[in-house]
Amino acid sequence: MDKAELAAFLRSRRERITPAQAGLPAGRRRRTPGLRREEVAQLGYISTEYYTRLEQARAPHPSSEVLAGIARALRLSDAERNYLHQLAEVPLAPPGPSRVVRQSILDLIDRLPTTVAMVLSATYEVIAWNPLAAALLEDFSQRSRQDRNLLRRVFLGPRSADGKVFGASGDKEFAVHATNYLRATAARYPDDPEVRELIGDLLAGSPRFAELWAAHDVAAEPTLCKTFDHPLVGSITVNCDALAIPDRDQQLILYTATPGSPSEEALRLLAVIGTQELSPAAE
Repeated sequence: MDKAELAAFLRSRRERITPAQAGLPAGRRRRTPGLRREEVAQLGYISTEYYTRLEQARAPHPSSEVLAGIARALRLSDAERNYLHQLAEVPLAPPGPSRVVRQSILDLIDRLPTTVAMVLSATYEVIAWNPLAAALLEDFSQRSRQDRNLLRRVFLGPRSADGKVFGASGDKEFAVHATNYLRATAARYPDDPEVRELIGDLLAGSPRFAELWAAHDVAAEPTLCKTFDHPLVGSITVNCDALAIPDRDQQLILYTATPGSPSEEALRLLAVIGTQELSPAAE
């Protein structure tokens, strides 16, 4: 551990934070810029003595809990928090799966009027979608976060009268692929409470998921084709492609129809009709 560099970094970050930014009164007699050491310790729920020793390059290795408190108190950015952990030689536990979609991806899916496009988090939650996705599947804005999770929909319902999710074929193949993907997600985020809750709910509520989970598989062929039985435009067969968004650990899902096919005409019709006049296939 580079104690001198760690100490210098902490001092520089402390001196840039004003009491007002930290929600503290400024006081009348401040001989140094930024926060006092005891204020950082108070905000980070650590002892003043230990924090002082860190800034004096005299402290032993801090724990991940101590670093988390310091990062919170000093309002560190993601990059600064990563650097803090590097200096302290303490591995940074990965945060939970990101649900923030990059603006360029949002702009892209809006520019695909005849392509069903949606973004999935690492837990298969639908976190962004274009109007055609709402028209073909359902208006996800009317659903809770839990109900926007495709794993919950496949294994825990609701389903249509014929047992399909969104009136689509290919549920069995998707279930296998998504379960194996979730296992890899759980390995990347072992301490995330939402990931653990999702797995627990699926195990408790779905014997099929429990069977697939017990197989401990981590790879499966993705669903390459789906056929939707839509209540307004009939049968629509689409090709399914998943494009990785590595920096956010997300997937961009695209459903496209073969050019010149009846399914392509049906998608064009859905795009014209819009979501307001459609009843979701699964309801």
